[in-house]
Amino acid sequence: MTVVLVADDDADIRDLVAFKLEQAGFEVIAVEDGQTAVEQARSRQPTLAVLDVSMPGLSGIEVCRMLRSDPATAGILIIMLTARVQEQDVEGGFSAGADDYVTKPFSPRELVSRIQALLSRARA
Repeated sequence: MTVVLVADDDADIRDLVAFKLEQAGFEVIAVEDGQTAVEQARSRQPTLAVLDVSMPGLSGIEVCRMLRSDPATAGILIIMLTARVQEQDVEGGFSAGADDYVTKPFSPRELVSRIQALLSRARA
């Protein structure tokens, strides 16, 4: 089963994303902050991570950079999930190593579709 790490400090969004991913057949690790996201990524080795940009402690951008710089986690696919929609914010996410960038408010079904598409491309 594909394991997806979801890191968002907003419990409602975290629970919604986790629920939709579990419905789609994924195993979900849900965490509320960046430091825990890094720890879980290192210990559980998820296939993909959905990271909120604005979290207490480490931001999603910082988590993304840390995962990309560590050979043990560099291959994790990363989708940034954020309310930040300015061009420089999107650029920052991609320059940190994100594979995709989804802005809030978002469609949970679209997020699941993007995850499935990213996984399909990665397996090809």
